[in-house]
Amino acid sequence: MKNFILISVMLLTFSCFGNTVSKSMNGMVTPPEIPFYLTDPLAKANYLATHYWNQFDFTDTLYIHQGHLLEDAFVNYVDILFHADQKTANTAIKSMLSKTETEKTGRMRAHFLDLFKKYLYDPNSPFLNEDVYIPVLEYIIQSQRSDEAEKSRAGFNLEMALKNRADDPATDIEYTLVTGMTSTLYAIQSDYTIILFYNPGCHACGEIISYLKDSPIINEWLSSKRLQLLAFFPNEDLELWRKHLADLPSAWINAYDGQRTVLQKKLYDLKAIPTLYLLNKEKIVLKKDADVRELESYLVQQKF
Repeated sequence: MKNFILISVMLLTFSCFGNTVSKSMNGMVTPPEIPFYLTDPLAKANYLATHYWNQFDFTDTLYIHQGHLLEDAFVNYVDILFHADQKTANTAIKSMLSKTETEKTGRMRAHFLDLFKKYLYDPNSPFLNEDVYIPVLEYIIQSQRSDEAEKSRAGFNLEMALKNRADDPATDIEYTLVTGMTSTLYAIQSDYTIILFYNPGCHACGEIISYLKDSPIINEWLSSKRLQLLAFFPNEDLELWRKHLADLPSAWINAYDGQRTVLQKKLYDLKAIPTLYLLNKEKIVLKKDADVRELESYLVQQKF
């Protein structure tokens, strides 16, 4: 499960104690001094996102072997990106990756691409954020240093990342119940819909299911009928699915993909199972690949 809890020492410094930002904790990267006229936290984050790597020597591959020092500096950078606006973050990421190309062997470029993937795209990363990773994929596709295999993988990953994003209409799916009856996602009548893509018997799925079953917030909304929960099994082992039917509450819509379309047509990006989505009444995506606590927090903030 993704549980994003990160406090940036650098951001606290510039937002609370003025405009001078000291060296990062490991001394490897020297962030710039923020101009005195930038007083808004967003403006400060945008400035740091743009200038964070100005003093870093991308040609010196010795930094790659300095334990976790470079990685720690990178994590600080990721935190800054999360506080910057999307357009600035996109431009800053592509500019930074272009600078890695000054190191001729490609090791620095490969190292930073691995770090971006590890922190922003790995489904088990607490920093998982496809919106911030999209410009990395775009850079790989556009870069002359990328070979065709790299570009092909990045193109596929970009295609999947762009599916069912927050604020986009969710792709409709047909589901089949244990009775054989079928219906569709868009036929569900409720203010909110949670889609849980899961596999019966998987440990991580069991943890999510237990959490949802025990959540007072989720159960309150389900009882009011203002929330529906579609537990959707996208794979083919129906014997396994039927064996675990009793694991899920009767109030949930427990269904499988009778048409085998979600995986075959890649309607949703299911690089990891379980995956949670939250949709509104019009089936607009509110939360994609969300942590269960994010869903609870969102519902708490809505007027019941």
